[in-house]
Amino acid sequence: MHTTRRTLLGTGVAALALTAAPVRAARPQMQIDTPMAAPDWAVLQRRLLAENARSCVEYYRTYVDERDWLKVFVRWGANDGPDDAAEATNDWLLLHALGGDDRILQLSQRFWEGHLDQYTIARTVETPAGRNGMYRFEFPTQLDWQHNAEGLSSFNLMGLSAPTDARLRQRTRRYADFYTGADPAVQNYDPQHRVIRSMMNGSLGPMMRPATALDWAGDPFDTSLFHLEHGEENYQQTLDHYREYTDVVGDSPLNLQSTTLGLNAYALGAGDRFRDWALDYLGAWVERARANGDILPSNVGPDGVIGSSAGGWWGGVYGWGFSPVVPQTGERQDRNRVPRSITAFMNGTLLSGDNAFIDLWRRQVARLNDLGRTVDGKFATPTMHGADGWYGWRPGPNRQNAGEIWYVTQRADDRETAGAEPWLEYLDGRNPGYPLEVLNADLQHIAECDARRLADDTTPQTRLADWPLDKNPASVKSLVQLMTGGLHIARPAWSRQSPPQGGVTLHCRLRYFDPVRRRAGLPPDCAALVHTMRDDAVEVTLVNLSDDVRNVVVQGGAYSEHRLQGVTVDGRQVAGGGRDVAVQLAPRCGARLTVAMQRYADRPTLAFPWDRV
Repeated sequence: MHTTRRTLLGTGVAALALTAAPVRAARPQMQIDTPMAAPDWAVLQRRLLAENARSCVEYYRTYVDERDWLKVFVRWGANDGPDDAAEATNDWLLLHALGGDDRILQLSQRFWEGHLDQYTIARTVETPAGRNGMYRFEFPTQLDWQHNAEGLSSFNLMGLSAPTDARLRQRTRRYADFYTGADPAVQNYDPQHRVIRSMMNGSLGPMMRPATALDWAGDPFDTSLFHLEHGEENYQQTLDHYREYTDVVGDSPLNLQSTTLGLNAYALGAGDRFRDWALDYLGAWVERARANGDILPSNVGPDGVIGSSAGGWWGGVYGWGFSPVVPQTGERQDRNRVPRSITAFMNGTLLSGDNAFIDLWRRQVARLNDLGRTVDGKFATPTMHGADGWYGWRPGPNRQNAGEIWYVTQRADDRETAGAEPWLEYLDGRNPGYPLEVLNADLQHIAECDARRLADDTTPQTRLADWPLDKNPASVKSLVQLMTGGLHIARPAWSRQSPPQGGVTLHCRLRYFDPVRRRAGLPPDCAALVHTMRDDAVEVTLVNLSDDVRNVVVQGGAYSEHRLQGVTVDGRQVAGGGRDVAVQLAPRCGARLTVAMQRYADRPTLAFPWDRV
């Protein structure tokens, strides 16, 4: 590993500064010529890739018009606004990056362009943020990073398949500079105090006043024409949903999701300053958690002081003490969204190779479990904190985010904390039926989405932007897990222990490229199954189902961050190390490989293997 010791910019947190990749030697080569009967899992993988593509194309014809605009009633709002529209093709980019049909990439790119036009033209009447367009500079004008991140779910994955796209490179840099402080016209970030100045932010800059319900809910509209996905019965209830969403001034951990823009800008070749900013900003929050008794605070004032703008470290919208009234019931509901920000700290590890960014979450889980007590005769742990102390007690130990923590650390004690989860138990060797089970479940999900779409009798004027989302057939959880050893961190959550997410990049152990077609993903008729993972190695079966030779390049990590140390078959080394290895698969042949690797050893890049020096 090419590393030097350093200190994160201004943080005092010890970190590994990974050097840029050296000029590479010839790519390691290996050949697989052992006959292998087509495994059931491999047949199902290829079927799932094909069914995904077919159904996505039909979905596009139904819900997107000839301008590549979403066929919905356009409005601003956290419930059903631009971020929901942008999610209409969620997971399509992952599908393509795994080996899905080229049409999926083309349609995803077309839709991004179309929805940018659609929501730049759209205007609000009463809601300030959208009066001159709901997008400005092709980016949401002013909203929180729960919703901004969800709206970037597709955009943040485009580099996996199209890293040389000039528009993608320009937009990623522009979007990131709304938060690095480099854009003088959009001053969301204060580099002196290392804060994003408000949790309501975007291309208009930060909202430096208490938010109103209108800011969140958007203009009044006739709700009787629509199905309201969040359960409200009328516009007044939609407005009342956000009545207590006022404390937005100051920084929130949710804002850290903006570091994914910095990660991608750096990985697309925009320069070290994007990496430096992301690590410095993340490092500031590592310091804040340490200063707050190993609990990540949910509010930091514009002055950089914990809790100074929302009454305490637990304050702020979506914070530790955020339990607003549900208008339909009159009861309070706990809405602590701090756990969502763990994925931003995973960016920190990916950018630096340093586990300090995940260690704060390990300490936080331990702290919450130490606070456990008996409630109604059962051991329970808290999920909320307010002026009167801890509340929101739930039975059992705190396991939230434990799966992500284990994924980064690969420590045995973290695996134990993560508890029972079907995919993890499969990797442990205790759930051998999981591959067929989860592949069939994804095929069934596609069929269910087809049925919902075919039964849909709404029109563009009677559907909101969130209406098509449960008809989107893209089903990639099984493919991400089984093919790449990766996390499908998405909506819904990748596991029962994880909160729903949006805008998260791909974290995986292996990625594949087709050197013949010069694109991301496995070649046609090829399949891959990751069997086990440990800190220093992953075992995977590669198989060619066709009667033709197939060539595939196997890379360590989504961003080439894991350095391969060698490949063995039956204990015999067949390829050396490097960022990737070239494999030639003879017809109807396959093998189980053990790929040794040093995780997080190299700086991330989205360049395809043949474009790297």
